[in-house]
Amino acid sequence: MTNPRELTHYYRGAWSGAKSAEYLDIVNPATGERLGRSPIASKAEVNAAVEAAAAAYPAWRRTPPEDRIQYLFKLKQILEDNVEELATICTQENGKTVGESRAEIRRAIENVEVACGIPTMMQGYNLEDVASGIDEVMIRQPLGVTAAITPFNFPAMIPFWFLPYAIACGNTFILKPSEKVPLTMQRAFELMEALKLPPGVVNLIHGDRTAVDVLLEHPDVRAISFVGSTPVAKYVYAQGAKFGKRVQCQGGAKNHVLILPDADLETTTRIVSDSAFGCAGQRCLAVSVVVTVGDARNEFTEAIAKVANSIRVGNGLDKESQMGPVITAASKKRIEGLIDKGVSEGAKMLLDGRSGNGVNGAGNFLKPTLLDNVPAASALSTTEIFGPVLSLVHAQTLEEGIETLSRSPFGNMASIFTSSGAAARKFRYDVPAGNIGINIGVAAPMAYFPFSGWRDSFLGVLHGQGRDAVEFYTDKKVVVERWPKEWSRKF
Repeated sequence: MTNPRELTHYYRGAWSGAKSAEYLDIVNPATGERLGRSPIASKAEVNAAVEAAAAAYPAWRRTPPEDRIQYLFKLKQILEDNVEELATICTQENGKTVGESRAEIRRAIENVEVACGIPTMMQGYNLEDVASGIDEVMIRQPLGVTAAITPFNFPAMIPFWFLPYAIACGNTFILKPSEKVPLTMQRAFELMEALKLPPGVVNLIHGDRTAVDVLLEHPDVRAISFVGSTPVAKYVYAQGAKFGKRVQCQGGAKNHVLILPDADLETTTRIVSDSAFGCAGQRCLAVSVVVTVGDARNEFTEAIAKVANSIRVGNGLDKESQMGPVITAASKKRIEGLIDKGVSEGAKMLLDGRSGNGVNGAGNFLKPTLLDNVPAASALSTTEIFGPVLSLVHAQTLEEGIETLSRSPFGNMASIFTSSGAAARKFRYDVPAGNIGINIGVAAPMAYFPFSGWRDSFLGVLHGQGRDAVEFYTDKKVVVERWPKEWSRKF
């Protein structure tokens, strides 16, 4: 990784050596070091990848599911054998700690494991004698060419929300990773060459909006999966629907956590800190707003300030680091601007992380930031910061706390910390969010559950992972059949 290299696309089972007219630098956010150059795919290159996937589809569809999953069993082992290498690359290009990168790859492997159950998960159902002598059968069939557009914050995990399920169901697949962090999946595809999948079953395209638009408009692409910001999610969803595609779009978030007076203070503080500042706050499930209820206010505020102030910020490859940088200098500047705006609108600064710290003055570092009494009218109350900034607001009752978080336009995750089962039940019953945590700071579903999301955090019907993934990547076909005896006697 010390010698920057030029990446290439992968389709037709080979690496495309064609020189791109335009490249983007891949930069280590902790050091400013240039790690490589990512090509910006032309329309012709994206079309070539789609053509490769379309050509591979008929034979792949006819490959029995039991045979398709044999490739996934091998893929699981390949990922297991290369966790450390992939984690290092992920940390270098994303900035998160290497421990966080390892955990991310474990989640990727978990999705491969679940997709290995496709022979069971893809089954349909039937019923004899829906009418006299008539039987009815529902079967699932693959869609064809599918594609995913994935974000920078989880370079290894999020592509595997989609890839294993798509190909296990009999589809062919095109990945367009974030141009900010293409190295992790570049290496994963290099490792996947050992699977010897039929050419065109999996394909990798590097690029920007041009590549996205070609995938959205191409008539051979049947389904699009997207994870990223809400404005882009709305664009992808609208364009995909316009061109008749099945679309699922995971958008942004403004995740709230309610802390009741009966919560265990030490455990709650540690978990909330890990959620808010892990991955430098760049998780879509990161806690962004804490709502303390009643007497929880003073003790928690003091405790979280102490814990946040002790977090060691530095290069993610350093074993002593507990939090790495944000992804780009532009992101750092944007986050600092939001902090400034929050203070100008009346928030009280408890912990100012804008000074940051770097390696020889380099890197996009911020320290944990705490803002108290953030006004409801402040932009910070509704804007996804996507950085290590935690806002504190206060309510007198559980009901008031639920009302506070319900005003958010997002609905990705919400959590409550309490020892009251009645309060927890009311919370999970009333809160308008798709992923609910009860004494959990990052309510990330296991791979056999859907990664849910509501409101502005998700556009679509079927989510990623588990059974939803199988539903998304298959069409249902209902067969109604009758075989009268007199007809059979004619042959």
